[in-house]
Amino acid sequence: MDGSIPHIRGKTEPAQRYRKRNEYRTLLLMLIPGLIYFILFHYLPMYGVVIAFKDFKITEGIWGSDWVGFKYFLKAFDDPQFYVVIRNTLLISFYKLLFGFPAPILFALLLNEVTRVRFKKIVQTISYLPYFFSWVVLGGIVISIFAIDGPVNGLLGLFGVDPVLMLGDDRYFRSVLVVTDVFQSFGWNSIIFFAAIASIDHQLYEASIIDGASRFKRAVHITIPMLSPVIVIMLILKMSHILDAGFDQIFNLYNPNVFHVSDIIDTYVYRKGLTEMQYSYSTAIGLFKSAVAVVLVVSTNYIVKWVGGKDHTLW
Repeated sequence: MDGSIPHIRGKTEPAQRYRKRNEYRTLLLMLIPGLIYFILFHYLPMYGVVIAFKDFKITEGIWGSDWVGFKYFLKAFDDPQFYVVIRNTLLISFYKLLFGFPAPILFALLLNEVTRVRFKKIVQTISYLPYFFSWVVLGGIVISIFAIDGPVNGLLGLFGVDPVLMLGDDRYFRSVLVVTDVFQSFGWNSIIFFAAIASIDHQLYEASIIDGASRFKRAVHITIPMLSPVIVIMLILKMSHILDAGFDQIFNLYNPNVFHVSDIIDTYVYRKGLTEMQYSYSTAIGLFKSAVAVVLVVSTNYIVKWVGGKDHTLW
């Protein structure tokens, strides 16, 4: 009998695996388009980063160009403009993280307290809409709103404030970037928090109501603690984009008057790579940015684990 158990287990395990694959066949097929997308547009192009270590010439191709090692990395570190770009990227990203990360959480918490289902759905739908407009469209709207004769300056004029071209003034440009970015993304980013709130056991709320807890206390002592794993994971993922200050947005809104406060890594790479055709130099800067993003994600994940949030980390 003892000898027959491994024999039975060996025959049943492949059958169980086959049944599981067959059971999730539809879901596995749905993964195929996504996998193809990532393979074609994210993994296959990765071989091109080798030109960061070469003196790339179009006529000679990637493998025919001469190796130069870290020449273009050193060139970037010797360029004063590179440090201005790094500073602008970090400042804009920090402001967007500071104001943009809590916004969808707060929005989800407030809308969760609304009892009228129809009103809640209408507000959610309206909040999602800006996300589906490209920055080419939104940029035109923002430029019109903040123009000299736009509604913002018209409103300020009622209080005796002189008109200001906010998109051409370095004192206001970053503030406009942050405000418009939050407006465009907070509704869409709140979806995951709505889903997390919906998964909270309602018996917890019922017990707290019996104990006399107000809505505010229920949000503070139940909703927010139950959301903390999702919040931490989203924060870790956000750290990987700390050097992505928003190319589409800035490219459609900035102008020479505000270059010194709005030129970020992505716009700098675009200008050096596509406009000035310094392909190796721009690739080196892009690779540096990716390396920093990996370090930030790993560091943030480690810090969260170290302070006691082991169950809330990515790995």
